[in-house]
Amino acid sequence: MNLAFIPSPSTGVIHLGPIPLRGYAFCIIIGVFVAVWYGNKRWVARGGRAGTVADIAVWAVPFGLVGGRLYHVITDYQLYFSDGEDWVDAFKIWQGGLGIWGAIAFGAVGAWIGCRRRGIPLPAWADALAPGIAFAQAVGRWGNWFNQELYGKPTDVPWALKIDEGTNRVAGTYHPTFLYESLWCLGVGVLVIWADRRFKLGHGRAFALYVAAYCVGRGWIEYMRVDEAHHVLGLRLNDWTAITVFVLAVTYIVISSRVRPGREEVVEPGPASAEPEPGDAPSEDAPSEDAPTDEAAAAPENPVPSENGTPSKS
Repeated sequence: MNLAFIPSPSTGVIHLGPIPLRGYAFCIIIGVFVAVWYGNKRWVARGGRAGTVADIAVWAVPFGLVGGRLYHVITDYQLYFSDGEDWVDAFKIWQGGLGIWGAIAFGAVGAWIGCRRRGIPLPAWADALAPGIAFAQAVGRWGNWFNQELYGKPTDVPWALKIDEGTNRVAGTYHPTFLYESLWCLGVGVLVIWADRRFKLGHGRAFALYVAAYCVGRGWIEYMRVDEAHHVLGLRLNDWTAITVFVLAVTYIVISSRVRPGREEVVEPGPASAEPEPGDAPSEDAPSEDAPTDEAAAAPENPVPSENGTPSKS
């Protein structure tokens, strides 16, 4: 008998009158806010303008949500298009089901469009967002807790997750893989911040490090999950995806560091602020309001009248 465990919420929806507040969507929204807020701080520290990250996120986030949902529906099509299933459920994103691989891939397309419109390099923007995305995933994983989904194998460890009886699930205590991945993503974010400060990562290498580090954790966490999934050569499909993406990320880091070493000196064209702030001291070269003009300086202070009455220069 388990004396200690993590309880699951009795419901994933709280109703404020006629308005439903879904825990899964709430976690996703908070995660996006965290990524944009922290990404903006890093972007400004790199010399970019405040607000640029949010402007590009307007493109990246919708693309990411669509891509994440498409990946989930395609790789778990049997949940929506098998006999007895309702294909309309494929559009019910609030019930859970976002594949991070599709979210990152499609989100990158949206970010590329936004970066081109602003005339800034996509790799630099991705580097600024990298740790924020990891932190956003750490928050977003708690949405699975609200939906009582994506848990691991049965266990009686003190931090086991208690799952209630429901559709396609059996009551019991299981490994809280959502918590494992949340903590791993926090560690990935801290790792990217440290490595970026230590090695001055640029040209997309901070983002590639985030991808590689996340794949390592996703590999062993995926192995623990017991929900239905497609298998290839004995491994879950997401394990193969993690291995493939990890190799690509590491390859990019190696090649990029040789071809384009160092970090971008300019990440956004134009000055960060062209207007002087109120209270700023005037420039030494700027004329004072009380300073005389050239004509006034050239004119004599006390003109001497000539014999015919017209003033003359002394």
